[in-house]
Amino acid sequence: MSTSTTSAPPGTEDPPPAKAARRRGKRDPARTGWRRALRRDWQLYSLAILPLLFFLVFRYLPMIGNVIAFRRFEPGGSILGEQWVGLRYVRMFLSDPTFWQVFRNTLWLGGLTLLFCFPIPIVLALLLNEVRRTSLKRFVQSVSYLPHFLSIVIVAGITMQMLATDGPVNHMLGWFGHEPIRFLQEPEWFRTIFVGSEIWQTAGWGTILYLAALTTIDEDLYEAARIDGANRWQQIWHVTLPGIRPTMITLLILNIGTFMAVGFEKVLLLYNPLTYPTADVISTYLYRTGVESNSFSYAAAIGLFEAIIGLVLITSANQLSRRTVGTSLW
Repeated sequence: MSTSTTSAPPGTEDPPPAKAARRRGKRDPARTGWRRALRRDWQLYSLAILPLLFFLVFRYLPMIGNVIAFRRFEPGGSILGEQWVGLRYVRMFLSDPTFWQVFRNTLWLGGLTLLFCFPIPIVLALLLNEVRRTSLKRFVQSVSYLPHFLSIVIVAGITMQMLATDGPVNHMLGWFGHEPIRFLQEPEWFRTIFVGSEIWQTAGWGTILYLAALTTIDEDLYEAARIDGANRWQQIWHVTLPGIRPTMITLLILNIGTFMAVGFEKVLLLYNPLTYPTADVISTYLYRTGVESNSFSYAAAIGLFEAIIGLVLITSANQLSRRTVGTSLW
């Protein structure tokens, strides 16, 4: 007797393994593996509960409040606003000359901060990596890291004391016959003061990630470069910098994402009405408009606009980085 075999109709394919396993009454291996890993390492996964709750409570739930950018909010009334007004507050700030002034100030301070505060930690890390005396290297690291652990209030206080009319800086200028400069009252000095204090406070701490990235570079690459006759500068350019490029790109994308969120606390502590023409940024303008003037819906509309710009910036930077250098956050 001859046995005949029936073939599947043309155009049909075998079901995926997961579906086939379910049809045979078996569990999905991927799902089973995830559950087994959760039971085995539940202590490690439990450590993520508090960070997730933090982002949920303080980052995602407050997003619901953005609805008052399109509704009229009155203190003491409904938390989601009293009346739908559409794009009224958006049109208000787009036609407000004061908003565009603080918008330009934000771009200036954000651009200068990114221009100077981003590359300086890289340069400092490269210099520290070349130091061979361990004691000197640790001393420089400790001194450069220390400002990061100071409160922003303390940093602003030190800056104001140093640059006061009768402060040490003006005393030194007096030794050279220069008249005292009102650094904290002159608008043209604010950007220099802000960026300089940011460099002093953040440069040392920013080197930690780059020093950690430098330890991952294979020493054989340096040996091969030396055999090829490369000097120290050529080794840094062709071996060191490409080795830490992923870290550099990741931090650059993150910094671009926070480009519009110029340090609110430090600006608020350092500025005054005399320096508003160059010091007033979107975050401080929101504080005065929303908290001091009780225009919460208007402030929410401006804050939503700022968040959208930040989202566009970080998304664009990520896509550009992926296409040009092949490194991105996602």
